[in-house]
Amino acid sequence: MQIRSLIFVCLLSITSFLPAFANEQKIIKDLKEGGKLILIRHSEAPGTGDPAHFNLNDCKTQRNLSAEGIEQAKRLGEFFRKNNISVEKVYSSEYCRCKDTARNAFKDFETFSGLNSTFADSSKTPAYIKKTKEFIEKLDKNKNYIFVAHHTTIQGLAGTFASSGEMVIVDRSYKVISTFKVN
Repeated sequence: MQIRSLIFVCLLSITSFLPAFANEQKIIKDLKEGGKLILIRHSEAPGTGDPAHFNLNDCKTQRNLSAEGIEQAKRLGEFFRKNNISVEKVYSSEYCRCKDTARNAFKDFETFSGLNSTFADSSKTPAYIKKTKEFIEKLDKNKNYIFVAHHTTIQGLAGTFASSGEMVIVDRSYKVISTFKVN
């Protein structure tokens, strides 16, 4: 009886792994085709929002990545390197948790204010999304671009929520192709 249970558990484990592996392989294939926008919510940064009087130029006044968030960002970058996924450029919000995610994952990046959080003032979201879409419209449509941002930006662009460190991969019409979180 114990051997049957062990075999059942092993088979169950294998069959639950296969769909996740197939999904990851499809995502890699899609990204290798190029022309994708990869929206990444910053890695794990404990808390919500920022302190009332935070300073965008002073990381000590902001919510920052945890040790797990730093490791999560490194794994994200490793996913792209290991799978030889070409990325033309990485853009980041001006917030430290986004810049630190981009730096730990990809090293080189540029900041873009249209990716900044509107959590404290959601009335700014439409203007930020418009600015970001206008910016993206000027980019090469055949290349992949990464945007490290906040859930408010990703929600505004793709209409979906992203958890910390999660990628939302969209086409140029902002249709979600897939979501993926590197383990």
